[in-house]
Amino acid sequence: MDLRPGTRLVSAVCETGIIVVRPPTRDGEIRCGGVRMLAPNEAVPTGVALADDARNGTLIGKRYVCNDAGLEVLCTKTGGGSLSFDEIPLVEQSAKPLPPSD
Repeated sequence: MDLRPGTRLVSAVCETGIIVVRPPTRDGEIRCGGVRMLAPNEAVPTGVALADDARNGTLIGKRYVCNDAGLEVLCTKTGGGSLSFDEIPLVEQSAKPLPPSD
């Protein structure tokens, strides 16, 4: 799947939805709950389930990154599965401090 800024993906195993903010610098696939994420109009494969080691969940409005691949996504819908790029878990991006005001 071609991952470009603005690409929307949905999880096949939970309610998670994301938008790609910064595409990866190498080929790979974004997974949620251990299963490849799908385009919104793509059919959900039968027999898929949330992996036991990928149940950390996602939070709406949070950005998740994979620094190794340069990937950044924005969560648009909360779900029970955790995000990864291939086998590398995505981590929640911390808020950047605002500059002091005078």
